[in-house]
Amino acid sequence: MGYAGLAPLLALASVLCLLPAASAARAFFVFGDSLVDNGNNNYLLTTARADAPPYGIDFPTHRATGRFSNGLNIPDIISEHLEAEPALPYLSPELRGAKLLVGANFASAGVGILNDTGIQFVNIIRIGDQLQYFREYQRKLRALVGEEQATQLVNQALVLITLGGNDFVNNYYLVPMSVRSRQYALPDYVRFLVAEYRKILSRLYELGARKVIVTGTGPLGCVPAELAMHSQNGECAAELMRATNLFNPQLVDMVRGLNRAIGADVFVTANTMRMNFDYINDPQRFGGSRLVVVACADR
Repeated sequence: MGYAGLAPLLALASVLCLLPAASAARAFFVFGDSLVDNGNNNYLLTTARADAPPYGIDFPTHRATGRFSNGLNIPDIISEHLEAEPALPYLSPELRGAKLLVGANFASAGVGILNDTGIQFVNIIRIGDQLQYFREYQRKLRALVGEEQATQLVNQALVLITLGGNDFVNNYYLVPMSVRSRQYALPDYVRFLVAEYRKILSRLYELGARKVIVTGTGPLGCVPAELAMHSQNGECAAELMRATNLFNPQLVDMVRGLNRAIGADVFVTANTMRMNFDYINDPQRFGGSRLVVVACADR
């Protein structure tokens, strides 16, 4: 069920250049799937779990933490760049009091843009529920620091959202003749996904997010598990690469249109496809020791 070696966010220098200077302390909120989940699924009865070896073998404690990685994941490294402690999983009982001021990670392995993505994992925090938890978090924050300070903290926070890959590998292409593949031709499915994603980002804005990094998908057809299932000659699976190449440009166009509608550059897209290949072609340029092996249960 899992895979190892997909690194759509590995060129960290390219992502980190989008981030504010570490001198300005700010909260950090994370939404999305296993690429950014740092332990929420540990608290759920689900098969999408990363709480046992070999997950975490290169984490500072050398123990599995619920991160779908051998060590630190992307939110951890962003937090390092911000010179801040990592935001705790929202379901962690430790997320209370002053810890709320750091932010929260709402991500859950297995989820997608669509509610029917990842149904095989049963109990995961779908993106609508992640946004509901964000509302709940803000109520707790207001009780702690008051309305004005809570609003300011959320407005000034950095937000990372990573969605989309599962909607292909764990929905459209999960099985031959899947429900979604019978319902939509691939170009129509991509348009549908992007339209639904726009609603999610609009809701984030309504909830106070003002500085949001939106990642595209990496080269889904190059994932080892997908190579094993779909590749005939060892090359990246053509149909999954076609999906990625359709999705990412439309995501960028949608985000630009949403920013125009809002009247501000709230959302910034990160080209994770290019980052992946830049890293593979010239790892030393990005500090090769920063390699993160992602082993995700939801791919």
